Amino acid sequence: MRKLKLAVTTAADGTATAFMNKVSGNIHSVQYVKDGANAYADGVDFTLTAESTGESIWNEANVNASAIRYPRAPVHTQAGAAALYATGGTAVLDKIAISNERIKIAVSQGGNTKTGSFVVLVDA
Repeated sequence: MRKLKLAVTTAADGTATAFMNKVSGNIHSVQYVKDGANAYADGVDFTLTAESTGESIWNEANVNASAIRYPRAPVHTQAGAAALYATGGTAVLDKIAISNERIKIAVSQGGNTKTGSFVVLVDA
């Protein structure tokens, strides 16, 4: 397992865009750690994507506290149909795989020069 950590500080308009180092593997979890002294404003929005493919990793609005997410993506059959546990049932989900690319973190509504940290665990 590989652990990536990045502190992200917003600009005066409350937005920020930052990139983690390149990594390969399956994303196990993503954690937002609210700063103890200069935290993002309540209601902050996050969008984490794979830089080159644009695949969504975590997209959540109105976050108020530290959070851990275990993002998963729906899988498909060889014919491109959604894979389901039973006919008409729940979608099958699997970890999101990335290969030699950076994770892009976009923050909005975070407040003027506020800070938060992101930790991503990748099965390598």
